[in-house]
Amino acid sequence: MYDMIVVGGGPAGMTAALYGLRNGKSVLVIEKAGFGGQITHSPKVENYPGTLTMSGNEFADRFLEQILAQGAEVELEQVVSVACEGEIKVVTTEEGGRYEALTVVIATGVKHRMLGLEGEEELVGEGISFCAVCDGDFYSGRTVCVAGGGNSALQEAILLAEKCSRVIILQDLPMLTGEERLQQVLRSRENVTILTNQKIIGLLKDGDALCGVETEDRQSGERHSVECEGLFVAIGLIPENEPFKDLADLNRYGYFDVDEQCVTKTPGIYVAGDCRSKYVRQLTTAVADGATAALAACRYINERK
Repeated sequence: MYDMIVVGGGPAGMTAALYGLRNGKSVLVIEKAGFGGQITHSPKVENYPGTLTMSGNEFADRFLEQILAQGAEVELEQVVSVACEGEIKVVTTEEGGRYEALTVVIATGVKHRMLGLEGEEELVGEGISFCAVCDGDFYSGRTVCVAGGGNSALQEAILLAEKCSRVIILQDLPMLTGEERLQQVLRSRENVTILTNQKIIGLLKDGDALCGVETEDRQSGERHSVECEGLFVAIGLIPENEPFKDLADLNRYGYFDVDEQCVTKTPGIYVAGDCRSKYVRQLTTAVADGATAALAACRYINERK
Protein backbone atom coordinates (compact mmCIF):
# COMPACT_ATOMS: atom_id res chain seq x y z
CA MET A 1 0.00 0.00 0.00
CA TYR A 2 1.18 3.52 -0.84
CA ASP A 3 0.92 6.71 1.14
CA MET A 4 -0.19 8.58 -1.98
CA ILE A 5 -1.40 7.70 -5.44
CA VAL A 6 -1.39 10.45 -8.05
CA VAL A 7 -3.78 10.04 -10.97
CA GLY A 8 -2.24 11.93 -13.88
CA GLY A 9 1.35 12.60 -14.90
CA GLY A 10 1.15 16.21 -16.04
CA PRO A 11 2.86 19.14 -14.28
CA ALA A 12 0.33 19.16 -11.42
CA GLY A 13 0.54 15.42 -10.88
CA MET A 14 4.33 15.24 -11.00
CA THR A 15 4.61 18.21 -8.63
CA ALA A 16 2.28 16.46 -6.20
CA ALA A 17 4.47 13.37 -6.42
CA LEU A 18 7.63 15.41 -5.87
CA TYR A 19 6.27 17.12 -2.75
CA GLY A 20 4.97 13.84 -1.38
CA LEU A 21 8.33 12.16 -1.90
CA ARG A 22 10.22 15.08 -0.37
CA ASN A 23 8.05 14.63 2.70
CA GLY A 24 9.05 10.99 3.03
CA LYS A 25 5.91 9.44 1.56
CA SER A 26 5.67 6.50 -0.81
CA VAL A 27 4.11 7.64 -4.09
CA LEU A 28 2.72 5.94 -7.17
CA VAL A 29 1.92 8.01 -10.27
CA ILE A 30 -0.53 6.50 -12.77
CA GLU A 31 -0.58 8.14 -16.21
CA LYS A 32 -2.73 6.92 -19.09
CA ALA A 33 -0.67 8.13 -22.07
CA GLY A 34 2.57 10.11 -21.74
CA PHE A 35 4.10 12.11 -18.92
CA GLY A 36 3.94 15.89 -19.25
CA GLY A 37 0.37 16.45 -20.36
CA GLN A 38 -0.56 19.41 -22.59
CA ILE A 39 2.78 21.17 -22.10
CA THR A 40 4.44 18.60 -24.36
CA HIS A 41 2.63 20.22 -27.31
CA SER A 42 4.61 23.45 -26.80
CA PRO A 43 7.80 23.59 -28.88
CA LYS A 44 9.17 26.34 -26.63
CA VAL A 45 8.36 27.27 -23.04
CA GLU A 46 9.69 30.70 -22.12
CA ASN A 47 7.38 31.72 -19.27
CA TYR A 48 8.49 29.31 -16.56
CA PRO A 49 10.37 31.10 -13.75
CA GLY A 50 14.09 30.47 -13.68
CA THR A 51 14.26 28.91 -17.14
CA LEU A 52 15.10 31.01 -20.17
CA THR A 53 13.76 28.56 -22.72
CA MET A 54 12.98 24.86 -23.05
CA SER A 55 10.63 22.66 -25.02
CA GLY A 56 7.60 21.13 -23.38
CA ASN A 57 9.07 17.69 -23.97
CA GLU A 58 12.33 18.69 -22.28
CA PHE A 59 10.37 19.92 -19.26
CA ALA A 60 8.40 16.69 -19.05
CA ASP A 61 11.46 14.47 -19.42
CA ARG A 62 13.41 16.35 -16.75
CA PHE A 63 10.47 16.30 -14.38
CA LEU A 64 9.90 12.57 -14.82
CA GLU A 65 13.62 11.93 -14.25
CA GLN A 66 13.45 14.05 -11.10
CA ILE A 67 10.56 12.20 -9.46
CA LEU A 68 12.00 8.82 -10.40
CA ALA A 69 15.29 9.82 -8.78
CA GLN A 70 13.33 10.74 -5.64
CA GLY A 71 11.79 7.26 -5.52
CA ALA A 72 8.47 7.58 -7.33
CA GLU A 73 6.89 4.50 -8.87
CA VAL A 74 5.01 4.94 -12.14
CA GLU A 75 2.48 2.97 -14.13
CA LEU A 76 1.16 3.64 -17.64
CA GLU A 77 -2.48 2.67 -17.17
CA GLN A 78 -5.93 4.21 -17.52
CA VAL A 79 -7.61 4.82 -14.16
CA VAL A 80 -11.32 4.00 -14.30
CA SER A 81 -12.33 4.41 -10.66
CA VAL A 82 -11.29 5.46 -7.18
CA ALA A 83 -13.21 3.96 -4.25
CA CYS A 84 -13.00 4.29 -0.49
CA GLU A 85 -12.79 1.19 1.69
CA GLY A 86 -12.78 2.76 5.12
CA GLU A 87 -9.74 5.03 5.16
CA ILE A 88 -8.08 3.07 2.36
CA LYS A 89 -8.44 4.39 -1.20
CA VAL A 90 -8.58 1.77 -3.95
CA VAL A 91 -7.61 2.81 -7.47
CA THR A 92 -8.53 0.46 -10.32
CA THR A 93 -7.42 0.66 -13.94
CA GLU A 94 -8.72 -0.43 -17.30
CA GLU A 95 -5.79 -2.81 -17.57
CA GLY A 96 -6.88 -4.68 -14.43
CA GLY A 97 -4.59 -2.96 -11.94
CA ARG A 98 -5.71 -2.50 -8.34
CA TYR A 99 -3.70 -0.16 -6.12
CA GLU A 100 -4.25 0.98 -2.53
CA ALA A 101 -3.23 4.18 -0.73
CA LEU A 102 -4.09 6.40 2.19
CA THR A 103 -4.56 9.40 -0.10
CA VAL A 104 -5.22 10.11 -3.77
CA VAL A 105 -4.43 13.26 -5.73
CA ILE A 106 -6.50 13.51 -8.91
CA ALA A 107 -4.67 15.56 -11.54
CA THR A 108 -6.32 14.42 -14.74
CA GLY A 109 -5.97 17.77 -16.53
CA VAL A 110 -8.10 18.64 -19.53
CA LYS A 111 -7.95 18.04 -23.23
CA HIS A 112 -8.47 20.74 -25.82
CA ARG A 113 -11.55 20.45 -27.97
CA MET A 114 -10.27 19.86 -31.49
CA LEU A 115 -11.69 20.81 -34.86
CA GLY A 116 -11.73 17.20 -36.00
CA LEU A 117 -9.85 17.81 -39.24
CA GLU A 118 -7.55 15.51 -41.15
CA GLY A 119 -3.92 16.05 -40.18
CA GLU A 120 -4.81 18.21 -37.16
CA GLU A 121 -3.04 16.09 -34.56
CA GLU A 122 0.20 16.13 -36.55
CA LEU A 123 0.23 19.93 -36.69
CA VAL A 124 -0.22 20.50 -32.95
CA GLY A 125 2.92 22.37 -31.89
CA GLU A 126 3.88 22.75 -35.56
CA GLY A 127 1.44 25.47 -36.60
CA ILE A 128 -1.57 24.67 -34.44
CA SER A 129 -1.54 26.05 -30.89
CA PHE A 130 -3.97 26.49 -28.02
CA CYS A 131 -2.33 29.15 -25.85
CA ALA A 132 -1.38 32.68 -26.92
CA VAL A 133 0.49 33.29 -23.66
CA CYS A 134 2.60 30.19 -24.28
CA ASP A 135 3.14 30.35 -28.03
CA GLY A 136 2.19 33.84 -29.21
CA ASP A 137 5.77 35.11 -29.33
CA PHE A 138 6.66 32.53 -31.97
CA TYR A 139 4.28 34.26 -34.38
CA SER A 140 5.45 37.85 -33.86
CA GLY A 141 5.05 39.82 -37.08
CA ARG A 142 3.12 36.99 -38.75
CA THR A 143 -0.48 36.27 -39.71
CA VAL A 144 -2.48 33.93 -37.48
CA CYS A 145 -6.05 32.70 -37.33
CA VAL A 146 -8.08 32.13 -34.18
CA ALA A 147 -10.82 29.51 -34.31
CA GLY A 148 -13.73 30.40 -32.05
CA GLY A 149 -15.80 33.35 -30.95
CA GLY A 150 -16.32 32.97 -27.21
CA ASN A 151 -14.50 34.73 -24.38
CA SER A 152 -11.48 32.44 -24.55
CA ALA A 153 -11.04 32.97 -28.28
CA LEU A 154 -11.41 36.74 -27.98
CA GLN A 155 -8.92 36.93 -25.13
CA GLU A 156 -6.45 34.89 -27.17
CA ALA A 157 -6.99 37.20 -30.14
CA ILE A 158 -6.36 40.32 -28.04
CA LEU A 159 -3.03 38.94 -26.86
CA LEU A 160 -2.06 37.90 -30.36
CA ALA A 161 -2.97 41.30 -31.80
CA GLU A 162 -0.18 42.81 -29.69
CA LYS A 163 2.43 40.64 -31.40
CA CYS A 164 1.16 39.51 -34.80
CA SER A 165 0.92 41.54 -37.98
CA ARG A 166 -2.59 40.25 -38.61
CA VAL A 167 -5.13 38.27 -36.59
CA ILE A 168 -8.10 36.67 -38.32
CA ILE A 169 -10.94 35.43 -36.12
CA LEU A 170 -12.95 32.60 -37.68
CA GLN A 171 -16.30 32.03 -35.98
CA ASP A 172 -18.69 29.39 -37.31
CA LEU A 173 -21.75 31.13 -35.84
CA PRO A 174 -23.46 34.26 -37.21
CA MET A 175 -22.00 36.37 -34.41
CA LEU A 176 -19.29 36.41 -31.77
CA THR A 177 -20.53 35.04 -28.45
CA GLY A 178 -17.89 36.58 -26.18
CA GLU A 179 -18.37 39.63 -23.99
CA GLU A 180 -19.20 42.88 -25.76
CA ARG A 181 -16.28 44.60 -24.02
CA LEU A 182 -13.84 42.13 -25.58
CA GLN A 183 -15.49 42.53 -28.97
CA GLN A 184 -15.08 46.29 -28.78
CA VAL A 185 -11.39 45.96 -28.03
CA LEU A 186 -10.88 43.72 -31.05
CA ARG A 187 -12.97 45.83 -33.42
CA SER A 188 -10.79 48.81 -32.53
CA ARG A 189 -7.62 47.03 -33.66
CA GLU A 190 -6.66 47.70 -37.27
CA ASN A 191 -4.81 44.40 -37.57
CA VAL A 192 -7.81 42.27 -36.52
CA THR A 193 -10.30 40.84 -39.01
CA ILE A 194 -13.48 39.13 -37.79
CA LEU A 195 -15.16 36.63 -40.11
CA THR A 196 -18.41 35.01 -38.98
CA ASN A 197 -20.35 32.04 -40.37
CA GLN A 198 -16.99 30.57 -41.38
CA LYS A 199 -16.53 26.89 -40.61
CA ILE A 200 -12.97 25.60 -40.92
CA ILE A 201 -13.14 22.49 -43.08
CA GLY A 202 -9.51 21.88 -43.94
CA LEU A 203 -5.89 22.62 -43.15
CA LEU A 204 -3.50 23.82 -45.86
CA LYS A 205 0.14 22.81 -45.74
CA ASP A 206 3.37 23.81 -47.43
CA GLY A 207 5.46 20.71 -46.95
CA ASP A 208 5.10 19.88 -43.25
CA ALA A 209 4.16 23.43 -42.21
CA LEU A 210 0.73 25.00 -41.88
CA CYS A 211 0.20 27.73 -44.45
CA GLY A 212 -3.54 28.36 -44.18
CA VAL A 213 -7.02 27.00 -43.64
CA GLU A 214 -9.96 26.28 -45.90
CA THR A 215 -13.32 27.64 -44.76
CA GLU A 216 -16.92 27.22 -45.84
CA ASP A 217 -19.54 29.94 -45.46
CA ARG A 218 -22.40 28.36 -43.53
CA GLN A 219 -24.97 30.52 -45.30
CA SER A 220 -23.81 30.56 -48.92
CA GLY A 221 -21.73 27.41 -48.97
CA GLU A 222 -18.87 29.27 -50.62
CA ARG A 223 -15.38 28.04 -49.83
CA HIS A 224 -12.36 30.22 -49.23
CA SER A 225 -8.65 29.77 -48.56
CA VAL A 226 -7.31 31.89 -45.70
CA GLU A 227 -3.54 32.22 -45.55
CA CYS A 228 -1.93 32.08 -42.11
CA GLU A 229 1.20 30.74 -40.46
CA GLY A 230 -0.45 29.79 -37.19
CA LEU A 231 -3.87 28.60 -36.05
CA PHE A 232 -4.94 29.08 -32.43
CA VAL A 233 -7.84 26.77 -31.60
CA ALA A 234 -10.03 28.17 -28.80
CA ILE A 235 -13.28 26.25 -28.97
CA GLY A 236 -13.30 24.88 -25.46
CA LEU A 237 -11.67 22.49 -23.02
CA ILE A 238 -12.93 19.08 -22.01
CA PRO A 239 -12.33 17.91 -18.41
CA GLU A 240 -12.34 14.16 -17.84
CA ASN A 241 -13.63 14.09 -14.28
CA GLU A 242 -16.83 12.07 -14.66
CA PRO A 243 -15.38 8.84 -13.15
CA PHE A 244 -14.67 10.73 -9.91
CA LYS A 245 -17.91 12.71 -9.51
CA ASP A 246 -18.95 10.79 -6.38
CA LEU A 247 -15.74 11.78 -4.62
CA ALA A 248 -15.57 15.47 -5.55
CA ASP A 249 -18.31 17.85 -6.66
CA LEU A 250 -18.29 18.99 -10.27
CA ASN A 251 -19.49 22.37 -11.52
CA ARG A 252 -21.78 22.70 -14.51
CA TYR A 253 -18.82 22.61 -16.88
CA GLY A 254 -17.48 19.34 -15.46
CA TYR A 255 -14.55 20.80 -13.50
CA PHE A 256 -13.89 19.87 -9.88
CA ASP A 257 -15.68 22.50 -7.80
CA VAL A 258 -12.98 23.07 -5.19
CA ASP A 259 -11.02 26.15 -4.17
CA GLU A 260 -7.30 26.93 -3.97
CA GLN A 261 -6.84 24.49 -1.08
CA CYS A 262 -7.47 21.58 -3.49
CA VAL A 263 -9.45 19.70 -0.83
CA THR A 264 -12.55 17.70 -1.82
CA LYS A 265 -15.59 16.60 0.17
CA THR A 266 -14.01 13.14 0.56
CA PRO A 267 -11.32 12.94 3.27
CA GLY A 268 -8.01 11.91 1.75
CA ILE A 269 -8.98 12.84 -1.82
CA TYR A 270 -7.42 15.96 -3.40
CA VAL A 271 -7.48 17.51 -6.86
CA ALA A 272 -4.89 19.62 -8.67
CA GLY A 273 -4.25 21.36 -11.95
CA ASP A 274 -6.39 22.21 -14.95
CA CYS A 275 -9.13 19.75 -13.94
CA ARG A 276 -10.01 22.12 -11.08
CA SER A 277 -12.32 25.10 -11.42
CA LYS A 278 -10.04 28.11 -11.79
CA TYR A 279 -9.55 31.37 -13.67
CA VAL A 280 -6.01 30.82 -14.92
CA ARG A 281 -4.71 27.59 -16.45
CA GLN A 282 -0.96 27.87 -16.92
CA LEU A 283 2.07 25.71 -16.21
CA THR A 284 2.83 27.73 -13.07
CA THR A 285 -0.70 27.42 -11.67
CA ALA A 286 -0.65 23.67 -12.28
CA VAL A 287 2.54 23.13 -10.32
CA ALA A 288 1.21 25.39 -7.54
CA ASP A 289 -1.88 23.19 -7.25
CA GLY A 290 0.28 20.07 -7.16
CA ALA A 291 2.29 21.38 -4.23
CA THR A 292 -0.83 22.51 -2.36
CA ALA A 293 -2.64 19.19 -2.83
CA ALA A 294 0.39 17.10 -1.87
CA LEU A 295 1.09 19.05 1.31
CA ALA A 296 -2.58 18.71 2.32
CA ALA A 297 -2.33 14.98 1.67
CA CYS A 298 0.84 14.76 3.75
CA ARG A 299 -0.89 16.43 6.69
CA TYR A 300 -3.73 13.93 6.38
CA ILE A 301 -1.27 11.01 6.35
CA ASN A 302 0.71 12.32 9.31
CA GLU A 303 -2.43 12.55 11.42
CA ARG A 304 -3.06 8.84 10.88
CA LYS A 305 0.42 7.41 11.39
